[in-house]
Amino acid sequence: MTEQAKKIIRKHALLNAFRYGKAEPGKIIGKVLGEEPDLKNDMDSLKSWIGDAVVEVNKLSEEQIKKELEENSPDMLEKKEETKKDLPDLKEISRQVVMRFEPSPSGPLHIGHAYVLGLIAEYARRYKAKLILRLADTNPANIDTISYDQIPKDAEWLTDGGVSEVIVQSDNLETYYQHARDMIEKGHAYICTCSAEEFRELAQRKEECSCRGNTSEKNAELWKMMSTKFKEGEAVMRFKTDMKHKNPAMRDFPLMRINDDEHPRQGKKYRVWPLMNFSVAVDDYEQGMTHILRAKDHADNAKRQEYIQHAMGWPVPQTQFVGRINFLDLEVSCSKTRARIDKGEFDNWDDIRLPFLMAMKRRGFQPGAFIRYSLSVGVSLSDKKVSNDEFFKALYAFNKDMIDPVSNRYFFVDQPVEVVIEGAPEQDIELDLHPDNKKGGRIFNADDRFFLAKSDLDSIKEGELVRLMDCFNIRKKEEKLLFDSLDYEKYKGNGKKIIHWLPAGKRDDLFEVEVIMPDNSRVTGLGEEAMKKLKTGDIVQLERFGFCRLDEEQGNRLIFWFAHK
Repeated sequence: MTEQAKKIIRKHALLNAFRYGKAEPGKIIGKVLGEEPDLKNDMDSLKSWIGDAVVEVNKLSEEQIKKELEENSPDMLEKKEETKKDLPDLKEISRQVVMRFEPSPSGPLHIGHAYVLGLIAEYARRYKAKLILRLADTNPANIDTISYDQIPKDAEWLTDGGVSEVIVQSDNLETYYQHARDMIEKGHAYICTCSAEEFRELAQRKEECSCRGNTSEKNAELWKMMSTKFKEGEAVMRFKTDMKHKNPAMRDFPLMRINDDEHPRQGKKYRVWPLMNFSVAVDDYEQGMTHILRAKDHADNAKRQEYIQHAMGWPVPQTQFVGRINFLDLEVSCSKTRARIDKGEFDNWDDIRLPFLMAMKRRGFQPGAFIRYSLSVGVSLSDKKVSNDEFFKALYAFNKDMIDPVSNRYFFVDQPVEVVIEGAPEQDIELDLHPDNKKGGRIFNADDRFFLAKSDLDSIKEGELVRLMDCFNIRKKEEKLLFDSLDYEKYKGNGKKIIHWLPAGKRDDLFEVEVIMPDNSRVTGLGEEAMKKLKTGDIVQLERFGFCRLDEEQGNRLIFWFAHK
């Protein structure tokens, strides 16, 4: 392996680590062979050298990686243009744009919601539109009461305060009733007392049921009986379309049905509840909706709503459809997640393992990262399959761009072991809180006693030159650690490992630190004295560990949630 080949390998290992937080051999080998195709003649040696380079690079801090790239490969640091699909322009704008986002209150918002709401929020920002958040709670059987408070909080957070109004559908039952009576009086709807099976067979044969011929007066009488006499399933209100329609979903579809479940917000006050197509059509009319962005699997529903709007002489909003994002190994079902929470498998909706916005916010993700992800996918009719790794790789990159410039740096030593470094000089070391501000702010009083991470200590080989980050160089000799020199340039030419540390001389000034990881495991250790200025909610970078958000302060103990590298 030539020195030139080694330089190419190291360059791509550094670049891969810089862009994605950690270098991975499989993502480097193709880049290397692209520059040096002849290396494929000795793949075993190539893989070995790449493996060694990855191990070395992953021990460096982000600042060290960036510095080496700036010195040796500055052109590689130029970021590729972010893949960003332009949002198609909204059509037929004659007045203020009004848009809506209508989740079911079966649980808080998750990453699937964030994709569509992110697009809607960007449209609302671009067109200075009114954005209505509408909670579709007309099915009493599928409601988690946390949703009433949490969904508006999630939406406000994700849209950066862009929600103009929050509407709860179950508060508008009287409005639905009024429009239902109007539709009956105008002959656009009727009360059907056929069983579900009877009507299904008639619809398959494209035949009308006998109820369809009822007079408006008879339908009005049956309508009243839905609230007083009929039992569940004995009567529904149907919209008159064409029973010979080529699409069976359009044949006299139901608008209102009886549901005796107790509603968490309305109790037993109402028995007759609107189905989605009726409530949406009414709400879009009442709230002056102009433009709608919705999943393409609602195309039939959109057509049903359009039938209602045309029949009643209501304006029809402009509608755009988007494909679904199918998360292959991420569970975003509210009902399934609720069941697992009830079983004790998760602590709650903000369990760090869950892809719900409550948890993502606690980890330190920023609303803008989700918006950028939405824009990177764009408005596309194609369904998209996204793996856990693929989604979080993109989200980590977007979030890092936002938090890296403003996140202070601190030393954190996990599984600390106290050691003595023989011959080490006593010195005061001042480090910057951030590599870009160069204002200091972190003071370390160091002598010959240090805390090192057990993994770092175990990795030091006999005779190897190692550098304590921003401190000095050491060597290991006969199981002892010896001071070598202060000179960073000496390390740069001969060393292979940089490790971080904390001074052990003032143990009481250090903080007990616990980091909750994305799999809910815990990493414990010590943090530097400068952490005393942190407040709950602060996002920091723990050097050579990752970005974390301070979630809780317990005296001299700080509990962080891990975000990403």
